[in-house]
Amino acid sequence: MRPLPPRTDRTNINNEIRARQVRVIDPEGNQIGVIPIEQALASAAEFGLDLVEVSPNADPPVCKIMDYGRYRYEQTKKKQEAKKKQAAFKLKEIKVRPKTGEHDLQVKLGRMREFIAKKDKVKVTVMFRGREIALTQMGRELLERIATAMQDVAAVEQFPKMEHRTLFMVLTPK
Repeated sequence: MRPLPPRTDRTNINNEIRARQVRVIDPEGNQIGVIPIEQALASAAEFGLDLVEVSPNADPPVCKIMDYGRYRYEQTKKKQEAKKKQAAFKLKEIKVRPKTGEHDLQVKLGRMREFIAKKDKVKVTVMFRGREIALTQMGRELLERIATAMQDVAAVEQFPKMEHRTLFMVLTPK
């Protein structure tokens, strides 16, 4: 048993275990049985490893003989792996105008497809300037065209909604 750096978790090891009797599992995973804590610490010392309380709420508590440093390392690796697998998406925004040309619209659709392929959500915004506010119906038709063009890879999460001088909708990957 060697000195360990200060810990931030609440896992009890070696002399920190307060139970009188514990169920002990050896490094190979075999159950030794329910034995007094002194005997469990002695058998951990024989292996040259730590006695780690893996299930403190059990009756009696379950302890495993293992290398505590390696155990902590594996725990942090598992947390990192779980964090990687979380679905983290970004909201990308594409801005168009009611009179956006056909070619420009095709370029923007291509960018939307790239964002959707990366599992990002896309907010399509139609901006109206000055007297263009009278063309809100034209903006709605433009968003409908975009939605139908993207329906093979994306679904409409939020249908077209007017907010001040902008009309927007949100697309999400299928």
